[in-house]
Amino acid sequence: MTSESQPVFQVRQLGRTFDLGEVKIQALRGIDLEIYEGEFLVMLGASGSGKSTLLNILGGLDRPTSGDIHFRGHNLSHASDAELTQFRRQHIGFVFQFYNLIPSLTARENVAMVTDIASNPMPAVEALERVGLGQRLDHFPSQLSGGEQQRVAIARAIAKRPDVLLCDEPTGALDSQTGIRVLQVLQDINREFSTTTAIITHNAGIAAMADRMLRLSDGQVSEIQINSDPCRADSLRW
Repeated sequence: MTSESQPVFQVRQLGRTFDLGEVKIQALRGIDLEIYEGEFLVMLGASGSGKSTLLNILGGLDRPTSGDIHFRGHNLSHASDAELTQFRRQHIGFVFQFYNLIPSLTARENVAMVTDIASNPMPAVEALERVGLGQRLDHFPSQLSGGEQQRVAIARAIAKRPDVLLCDEPTGALDSQTGIRVLQVLQDINREFSTTTAIITHNAGIAAMADRMLRLSDGQVSEIQINSDPCRADSLRW
């Protein structure tokens, strides 16, 4: 991210309320935020802070109850289901805590599912090679370690060459050594392709590798820190 970077997302007074019968849960409370081209953003917060809700709205998996969210000038707040599906397909790659691989498909086949629907995909083999799995192309998820499965999930996410990579606790199910390797893959992709990357996590140590750290509390942004000298992920320890 540079001083000339343009916003990918502009969020204004974003609110999200969940109606659970007689109880209303206010997950987001008037968030203002910009996320920039090529930025590596880490969002921290305890369970219930609103970070997953914010990530889901950024990725077009959910809609705000109030406020506006713009992606490169296009207002997503009132987009139709079809428009959000197209937005996700063209622009967003997702990485989740629990890999969501299809067990009956090989690593190559899991990645190829995305390349079949993308307009300008990266070949599945190339995507897997970029995450260090060129020798595991024809292995099934049950034959891979947790870290390898997560790297397959990352390969699947980057294979459609997304503008934005959204990661929900990508190291949450991994030991620290494996998690650091996964984070290094994400950082390398961010730097090589200038893919705007946002990670949500409970792990405050991960913030040292970010361009910016955003902390959420009770559905609001409570702190923003700019990191002028992000460290390499492989230097992290927790």
